[in-house]
Amino acid sequence: MRGTTSLLVLTALMILTSGLSGCLNALDSTVDPRASLQAYPLQIQEGEMVTFDARDSSPVEGVITNYKWDFGDGNLAETIVGFTSHAYPVFGVYTVRLTVVNDQGGQDDSTATISVNGAPQLNLTIPEVTRAGESVFLDASNSIDPEGGALDFAWDLDLNRDSDGDTNTRNDIDANDETVLVPTNKSGIMSCSLTITDVQGATITETFDLVITTRRFEVTWESQEIEYSWDEYLEQGGEWQGNITPGDDGRIYSFEALLELEPDLIAPQDNFTLILAITEDGYRKSANTEGGNLTNNESTSALIEDGEINPLGDDGIFEADSESQLLEILLSQSGARKGQGNWTLTGYCPTSRTGFSNRGLSRPRPRKRLAINNQNRCIGTEISRNSLLENKVVYRKRY
Repeated sequence: MRGTTSLLVLTALMILTSGLSGCLNALDSTVDPRASLQAYPLQIQEGEMVTFDARDSSPVEGVITNYKWDFGDGNLAETIVGFTSHAYPVFGVYTVRLTVVNDQGGQDDSTATISVNGAPQLNLTIPEVTRAGESVFLDASNSIDPEGGALDFAWDLDLNRDSDGDTNTRNDIDANDETVLVPTNKSGIMSCSLTITDVQGATITETFDLVITTRRFEVTWESQEIEYSWDEYLEQGGEWQGNITPGDDGRIYSFEALLELEPDLIAPQDNFTLILAITEDGYRKSANTEGGNLTNNESTSALIEDGEINPLGDDGIFEADSESQLLEILLSQSGARKGQGNWTLTGYCPTSRTGFSNRGLSRPRPRKRLAINNQNRCIGTEISRNSLLENKVVYRKRY
């Protein structure tokens, strides 16, 4: 009897323990919500915003009380509505995790992946100062794409000029290589821009100025005499004319124009008229031949001269964009511009004088000579930033 009683007690205890366990499970059970996450766009550029929508999430039972957001870049947020947004300033791939919590204490997760494209990094090298006439080397070859992709380059080398004719001066593409050589011909400031684009369409633009300075020349003047001469016969009643431009590359400060007849042993010699005209100056002078002393072997001649047509040039330091501009500056200085245009030298032989006949006589041969005495010419030695350059600019012409 004692053995039978012990068995019954043990069985009863086992049944009681099993029943209590079932009651506890029923009291602790919760119903989890169902999380739903949509993100758009999934691919963005640095700094752009992504919108996250969890409004399709379901509490299953009860209501959703909380939306917990982990944006994958170290930033967290909580909202009571299933809608938010977030900006990504740094390129990379980010996993966003949403946790939905209901009033039953249940929770559920959902994730989305965001790809952020990195903007190109523009590295541009330009010279600090460029002198007029030099070419500017622009180097953007050290620019990179963070993802290692290829880059496209678009240079607008003058933001004040419309090179493609669409009336917009700021959208031109004047070059598309990573380096560019830009020629210059005058001083001033050139405003330019460079735009770099990667394969994902991310762009970066830099606007910059090129400072073009004038060149500096140390100018000294030297004197040189040049001479034009003509020797030919002139028929009675005829006219001879010659045109020259002796002031093209120098400042003329004196001249002598001479018409001289070969000695004629049969007197009297004919009258000739010499005329000199400088068109741009409105200058016109004439002279008639005067007989020389045949005994002293002096020729009949006509002379026009001026010993101070322009002042002498001053030595000094001058600035100009080029050698040609320097010469233009020197030759166009106020009070020193005479003689720069066309010179016309005219010799005129009238008919024989009354009471004399030239019939059957040999005519004298007139010789014309124009001497530009002491034509003042300049020698310009270009000065670099630190020292004198070896090349010299010498304004000189030989006749």
